[in-house]
Amino acid sequence: MRAMLPQRPRAVITGAASGLGRALSLRLAARSAHLVLSDVDEAGLEETRARVEAAGGRVKATRCDVASADDVGRLHETSRAELGDVDLLINNAGVAVGGKVGDIPLADWSWIMGINLWGVIYGCHHFLPQMKAQRSGHILNVASIAAFASGAEMAPYNVTKAGVVSLSETLAAELEGTGVGVTVLCPYFFTTNIANSARSHSTMGSDAINKLMSKTPVQAHEVAELALSACDKGALYAFPHREAKVISAIKRAAPETLLRRLAPYITKKMREGAG
Repeated sequence: MRAMLPQRPRAVITGAASGLGRALSLRLAARSAHLVLSDVDEAGLEETRARVEAAGGRVKATRCDVASADDVGRLHETSRAELGDVDLLINNAGVAVGGKVGDIPLADWSWIMGINLWGVIYGCHHFLPQMKAQRSGHILNVASIAAFASGAEMAPYNVTKAGVVSLSETLAAELEGTGVGVTVLCPYFFTTNIANSARSHSTMGSDAINKLMSKTPVQAHEVAELALSACDKGALYAFPHREAKVISAIKRAAPETLLRRLAPYITKKMREGAG
């Protein structure tokens, strides 16, 4: 299978102010990429910009709220002006909401759907026509193993990430023969700022989740490297963690086993903060 990305890609990344978005930016900077980075956290975005330039990348940073179709449309226009053709779009921006269905306010459902799902939809909607016209390009959609595990008290997060997986799988069928590829990234826990910005109505505190994330041996820079490797290979799925590979395999082979046994175990570990 041919490599999907050029050695020095022209790339657009949402949610680039910290965590995985920053790690992806730095990995691409090491390839002398030309980047357009976006986030609503302008201070964090400026720090990422400075780090990318220090690492050898060319970069333009611009504020973008991915829950706004108009903002994502402007991001596309900015990217065309800055980069010309876009080789790689990374739909990375994401947030979390915890709690039980019925307890979570509908406003929080709307908030997470706007960022985690509609943000990805808007990105694909605005950037895909250009990629199809140039007959090249790749989209990396950041989902989560939560799309497969369906852990308790995580319904809004699970639903949005499952939607991103489904959208990516659909795109894989639609894009066959167009020269455009898609990869969906499904990591397990690793350290990001997502728990600190989450809206929680749950018994699981951010401290417990942060502790669990910090114990995972594969962290953001390795997740970024493995994700870009999957894009280079034209792979549809990227499971950077052993736990994610196991969960996805069980879900496909014995879904009720996962939901009745493994999902409650994961929920218990989250409550305990990984012991």
